[in-house]
Amino acid sequence: MRKNHRCAATSSSERGFVIIAVLWILVALSALATIFSVYLANSALALAVTDVGLKTEALVSASLELTAYQLLLAGEKGRPAQGSFRFRLDNADVLVSFTSEGARVDLNSASKEMLSNLFEVLGADQRIANEAADRIVGWRTPPKANSIDAEQPLYATAGLNYSPRQSPFTHVNELGLVLGVPPALLDRALPFVTVFSGSTNVDVLIAAPEVIAALPGMTPAALNDFLKQRASLPRDQTAIAAALGPAKASATLPKSKSFRVLTTLQFDNGRRTASEVVITLGGDKDPFHVLSWQDDVTGLRSRKLASG
Repeated sequence: MRKNHRCAATSSSERGFVIIAVLWILVALSALATIFSVYLANSALALAVTDVGLKTEALVSASLELTAYQLLLAGEKGRPAQGSFRFRLDNADVLVSFTSEGARVDLNSASKEMLSNLFEVLGADQRIANEAADRIVGWRTPPKANSIDAEQPLYATAGLNYSPRQSPFTHVNELGLVLGVPPALLDRALPFVTVFSGSTNVDVLIAAPEVIAALPGMTPAALNDFLKQRASLPRDQTAIAAALGPAKASATLPKSKSFRVLTTLQFDNGRRTASEVVITLGGDKDPFHVLSWQDDVTGLRSRKLASG
């Protein structure tokens, strides 16, 4: 009897152990199933994001090709300084606008006076505006041989751990490294400056009012008169000079091969995004080259260059 009792107890203990083991296996399988489901969800999300990213890149690339095609087809003499068009592709409405970089102040070419005037127009007092313009010129200008470099010591004295480039700006964001340019002034200036036009002057027929106001010799009254009649002015230097009045010395019409292209995408699922790309026109082999590309600019640079 005792033997049977011991056998029964052993059998019951073994069954209990098996049940516990099975329960642990079930818990482990449940955990694995949960982990796998999370992995699948994350993978699906990643694929969806990647798919949207690929579609966005493809649509923006298409807008650049169409823009370059229009500009090259018009020829150098008939090439518009700005324009817009729209198309529909891949479940998205695409709005494209392009503007010549000649509408902006070139950090590498503009005069110190033009730069200083722009900063004053944007709210800086005269001392800060002049200092910022001086430092921009110092940043972009190579040091002279056999002369004392006065620019680098200014950065060392200010406690900065870098020196001025003393060569042309490569990107407008480099302006943030220039001594004497406050962050608030930098943010206000970025929509009006470029490093891609290569011109000392601006195209006054498409430039923003803030840029026109910065022209040497410009007065508030002359600015107001010019903006009123700008839309009806021909692309004629004599007519533009007469309209600019005291700022007539700036009545040039620079021809830039660089254009800023803003592509706004509206997908059928409600998603909306915008990309801003600067291109320079090439030839038959390479119709254009990308100089700068920035995605997700919706709300950051919605400012449009005024046309009058």
